[in-house]
Amino acid sequence: MKPVVLLVDDEDTIRLFLEKTLKVEGYEALTASTGEEAIEKTRSELPDLVLLDLKLPDMNGIDVLHKIKEELPEICVIMLTAFGDIETAVSAIKKGAFDFVSKPVNLEQLLLAVGKGLESQKLNRELFQLRRRVKLDFDEGYIPGESPQMKEIYEIVRTVARSETTTVLIQGESGTGKEMIANMIHRFSPRHDKPFLEINCASLPEELLESELFGHERGAFTDAKVQKIGLLELANKGTLFLDEIGEMSQTIQVKLLRVLERMTFRRVGGTKDIKVSVRIISATNRDLESAVGEKLFREDLYYRLKVIPIHIPPLRERKEDIYILLKHFLTRFNRQFNKNFMEVDDGAFERILAYPWPGNIRELKNIVERIVLLENDTVLRISHLPESIRKGESAALERTVAQRFEVALGKPFPEAGIDFEDLIRNAESDLIAKAMKEAGGNQSRAARLLRLNRDKLRYRLRTSETEDAGSGDE
Repeated sequence: MKPVVLLVDDEDTIRLFLEKTLKVEGYEALTASTGEEAIEKTRSELPDLVLLDLKLPDMNGIDVLHKIKEELPEICVIMLTAFGDIETAVSAIKKGAFDFVSKPVNLEQLLLAVGKGLESQKLNRELFQLRRRVKLDFDEGYIPGESPQMKEIYEIVRTVARSETTTVLIQGESGTGKEMIANMIHRFSPRHDKPFLEINCASLPEELLESELFGHERGAFTDAKVQKIGLLELANKGTLFLDEIGEMSQTIQVKLLRVLERMTFRRVGGTKDIKVSVRIISATNRDLESAVGEKLFREDLYYRLKVIPIHIPPLRERKEDIYILLKHFLTRFNRQFNKNFMEVDDGAFERILAYPWPGNIRELKNIVERIVLLENDTVLRISHLPESIRKGESAALERTVAQRFEVALGKPFPEAGIDFEDLIRNAESDLIAKAMKEAGGNQSRAARLLRLNRDKLRYRLRTSETEDAGSGDE
């Protein structure tokens, strides 16, 4: 990765000339013409070195230096100064600048100072390059939010990230951005330059999940031909993200609780205790408190995991975020597919806003990606939207379920009463049909949308099919 140099000067000719020179010398060059722009680009681009002019139109270079060093002390700053300002430049060095170069600039002297500055900051430079790679990866997965709920969550994330808390429980419906929140906690923490590893607890059978988490010794079971290092060991001093933790078996729950209490564990088939320091972030779309009440999840583990609970509300409860998310995804996929969607038609946005988004942010993202990829336009129109959003089919299904309960909950009972079993059965059938449709027939995803485990959904589907077949015989 090329060293990144930010050049800050308000004179266009100097800025353009030095930018070209730096690029020829093999650096990645960024430019800024004001102090505010310099501070903002330092925050967003994390340059390895800043060439900073002392005289800027909006603020003094010394003030800019102070702000940069206050926020990012590792960055190397070299001052550019006119001959008459040497005394000020010396003062800047006392305040944290690495060196100064007089103007008019001697290129040989400037490049020598840049080389020395980068060499002296070699370790910091490696750290910054790592941070830049993390930032680029993170920005691709970042999901903006301006609603009061999301602003509060982001503030909790920053506080938690800086703390020594070892467990965080993120709860929310499928597609709300739980993985993104876990990434944010890691990125803002002192562990940011250590591993961030993740595993979906619902994607593996119990034996494989145990081996993935804890590792195993050679010969621990039939296929264990070599020793395997588990994720807990690999994530040492970093973060381990356990997605869909509500699907974890009771056996592994016991072992995980022991890790959280002692920060030690043994590989499968092992006799040696392995000590680690790892932050465990878990996530689920299930109601774990109810699972505890049903004896499906250990109460002691539940309370150990939720030292810091974070609940992400569904998109339908924070509709003020929909427009900013829509623009965010349009910008991302415009760049990815070389398209130019600039705005959203009012009619299309009304439909988008009215839609309940059962798949939350993930569903919105997938729809925008498909539209930008397949359509050639500059405006997102009603005709580009899927039929379910254009016609409000999902909203109609929501109303169907609500209407089934309207008699029971919203009006007095009729004199003849109501058929309770029929009411519940039909409402359940509607919800399962809706979930299966949203999931494209995938039972695992449908189960997540309904906050059921897969076995419970399969049982309900079989029951429904049996009842349908029975009613057809009558």
